[in-house]
Amino acid sequence: MPDASTAQRQQAGRSARSTALLLATLGFAVNFWAWSLISPLGPVLVAEGVMDDAALVVAVPVLVGSLGRIVVGALTDRFGGRLMMPAVSLLSVIPVLFIGFVGQYTVATLIVGGFVLGVAGTSFAVGVPYVNAWFPPQKRGSAIGVYGAGMGGTAVAAFSTVPLYEVGDAVPFVAAAIALVLYAVIAYVLMQDPPEWTPSRRHLGAQLADTARIRLTWQTCYLYALSFGGYVAFSVYLPSYLMNAYQLTAGDAAMRMAGFVVAAVVMRPVGGILSDRIGSVRTLVISYLVVIACAVILVFDPPLMLLGTIAFIVMSVGLGLGAGGVFALIGGASDPAKVGAITGFVGAAGGLGGFVPPLLLGVLWQSQGTYALGLVLLALATGIALLITLWVGRDARTATAHATAAERTGTPSEPPEPPGHPGRTGRAAQTDPPDQEDVP
Repeated sequence: MPDASTAQRQQAGRSARSTALLLATLGFAVNFWAWSLISPLGPVLVAEGVMDDAALVVAVPVLVGSLGRIVVGALTDRFGGRLMMPAVSLLSVIPVLFIGFVGQYTVATLIVGGFVLGVAGTSFAVGVPYVNAWFPPQKRGSAIGVYGAGMGGTAVAAFSTVPLYEVGDAVPFVAAAIALVLYAVIAYVLMQDPPEWTPSRRHLGAQLADTARIRLTWQTCYLYALSFGGYVAFSVYLPSYLMNAYQLTAGDAAMRMAGFVVAAVVMRPVGGILSDRIGSVRTLVISYLVVIACAVILVFDPPLMLLGTIAFIVMSVGLGLGAGGVFALIGGASDPAKVGAITGFVGAAGGLGGFVPPLLLGVLWQSQGTYALGLVLLALATGIALLITLWVGRDARTATAHATAAERTGTPSEPPEPPGHPGRTGRAAQTDPPDQEDVP
């Protein structure tokens, strides 16, 4: 039975982990609020004649925020989340205020402001390695899932941007800038790096090159491009989709988009929790089957009330489950020292997965007057993700079999491929018992 001092240390450790998770999630939410400011205004700016189509303008922050995650994830391995999260938040204030007071009145300045606003989207690559390092392997799926709920900042933008814009053009941007500054100060004072965390001393280029040689990096890149990319694409473009296909008003479309966002946000922690309980591969299989079914239903343009609304919301549920499951898979199957770099690549893929579909949907609507082909492509892409998920499960089963055989014979465990081979999925993939549960 632990003595009083041991119990106190354990309680202090739990308290520190909870504080770290809370502050990281809050930072993710505030930065995603800022990152998503342009999307709800897209239809409004089109109606005001600022632009003919909002697809490019709303997609630019997604692109920059996605690619920037590769570098920011690696920098987080080097400098730690305590420094990087406040830094990203403060840097994001600059484009937010620029768009609010200058950039929102022409297409060119919106693109320039949106380009720099992408910095806010890189915050995701800070929080995942930070949270991952604070929690033991058996709790990482749940913890990262809770952290992922910070993407609810998108819902804050969806609910508040248009009403605040009606008060004054710059009001939503000033509100977000104030929140970013307040958070940066609080985070710098209260955040701590994990006790066992040590900064990476490797050259940034070498670190990124090493990460690019890991098979799991590219497998999870595609999975997250589908899960989170699908969520981003719909949260960005859904107002335009609903206004075009169902003739909704801008306010009504924004509120329905917020409902889509809330469903995904709620389900992302559930995806992490399920991954800890039934395995990340099983969770992802469920997620992708749900998305395929909903995409097929939406191909036929069902009435928005009630079938269309149900299909959109259930699809959001599937995408949220998938987003939580992917990072549970990374947390359990990769070397903790490389989580930040892998997260950068995977986060970039997720954002890029959200960049292309809005542009494609805009072209399809302009040329065909229907989004059916885009939904067919979504179903096919999700089918590929399902196959990759089963591939990852097979790799986990193979690695587990090698480890078990080595234990029985008393010989060192050798992976199916030589050490350092580009196909290696990470040290923990061979040794982490929960991976056995990942095989459907």
